[in-house]
Amino acid sequence: MDCNLYLENLEKKFNQYFTIEKNIFIKGIEINIFAKYFEKTGRTLITQRDVIDAFENYEYCFIKTYENISLREIIEFEEFLKHAAQIYVKPHSEHMCTHVTGIMVSKGIINDECIKEINKFKYSKSFKFMLHGWCDVRLIVADLFSDAVITNKAGKSVKKVYEVTP
Repeated sequence: MDCNLYLENLEKKFNQYFTIEKNIFIKGIEINIFAKYFEKTGRTLITQRDVIDAFENYEYCFIKTYENISLREIIEFEEFLKHAAQIYVKPHSEHMCTHVTGIMVSKGIINDECIKEINKFKYSKSFKFMLHGWCDVRLIVADLFSDAVITNKAGKSVKKVYEVTP
C-alpha cells in the first residue's frame, strides 16, 4: 500500500473524534500526524451541577513514517513514547486513563529482531495507587511492504484500526 494513502486513511478515521496536527516537531522528532482525544464523563444526581463523580480519558497518537525501520529506530521511538507519556499525562482526581499510542509506518519489510522488540515493549504507570488513574503506552508498527501490523501487548486492543487495507 502507498504510504500517503495509508496516512490519509488514518486521518479519516481520526478526524471525527481527534484533534489533528500534521508535520510537527515534538522533542526534536518529526511527527507526520499528531492526534489528540479527550473525553469527560460523569454522573449527576438531579441537575447538571450536582456532580457525583467525573472521569477523564485521553489518547495521544504519534504517527511517524520510515523508509525502513531498524532496531535502533524502534528503541529510540520507544524512548520518545515514554518521554511523551511523562509530558502529556497530567494525573489528578478525575483522571481515569491516558493512552499514548505510537504508530511507526514502514515502507520496507520488518525483520524478526525488530518484531521481537516490538512485542516485548511495555510501559504502564499508575498514579497514587490508581486513585489518579493510569497510563499505558501502545506501540504499533504498520509494515506497508507486507501489509502487516505488529503491536505490543497494549496495542492489540486497537490493532484492527491500524490494519493495512487497500
